[in-house]
Amino acid sequence: MTTAIGTLTFDDLVARTRSGELGPDPAAQRIAVAFTTRQAVRHEGRGTGYRNEVLSLRLGAAVGSCAVEPGALPDGAVEECVGADVATLLAHPLLPMRVAALDAYLMHVTPHTPEHGARPAALPAGTSLEKSRARAQAVIGLLDLPAGATVLVVGVVNSLLEALRSRGLRYVPCDLKGGRTEWDEVVVTDALAAADGCDALLVSGMTLGNGTFDPLREHARTHGKPLVAFAQTGSAVLPRFLGHGVSAVCAEPYPFFWLDGGPGVVHRYTGGPEGGR
Repeated sequence: MTTAIGTLTFDDLVARTRSGELGPDPAAQRIAVAFTTRQAVRHEGRGTGYRNEVLSLRLGAAVGSCAVEPGALPDGAVEECVGADVATLLAHPLLPMRVAALDAYLMHVTPHTPEHGARPAALPAGTSLEKSRARAQAVIGLLDLPAGATVLVVGVVNSLLEALRSRGLRYVPCDLKGGRTEWDEVVVTDALAAADGCDALLVSGMTLGNGTFDPLREHARTHGKPLVAFAQTGSAVLPRFLGHGVSAVCAEPYPFFWLDGGPGVVHRYTGGPEGGR
């Protein structure tokens, strides 16, 4: 399948992978390990906290991940993935299963290395808050905007909002759960409706798992707006959309910064279609 520049969708990428266009036959690639990671956090000095649940699949040395709402995965989801071939999981009715399988396959085929367009950015050892702030700086550094510009932030992370404030950037926080930010700002729930009034988009990889990524990517592409993705979910998937509505990606494969106090690394991508991948 040949996809015109600027029109690649998530379903296109799944189809290309299932056809064997991007690497070895996915029907011959089997998931050896599947697991979920559950986390609850409230950083010291912060008034609010949050919870995470992530489905991760291991293919060879690669781990692909997709965050889900806590409790959303059905019983037996992990067992269903173990020993399954990637092609079968790419056709699974549950979108998070398809995302995690695609992420594992693409991580296996094109790991985060300079040869595939990745530029590593070190995260120092430290507390969860210190590492969160370090990651936020790595993400925000991919936004090339003048002070006073407005950024739609899809997937509220207080450290990212804090980093935007420090650069004099305005933002519209958006999350499907709604609520309020650390600074008592209203969190909107309809990202696409809020996008029109924003100059750039800062988008979590979680949008892949809930089906909201493609409309946001298409909005950015159509209107010529920068879209920077910060990706624990789909860290190997989102670089494929560079030049297709995504301008830069900060990819963070498993294990994530909040799992360990030691030094870590994120991988930053910029550039043309598929990041040279």
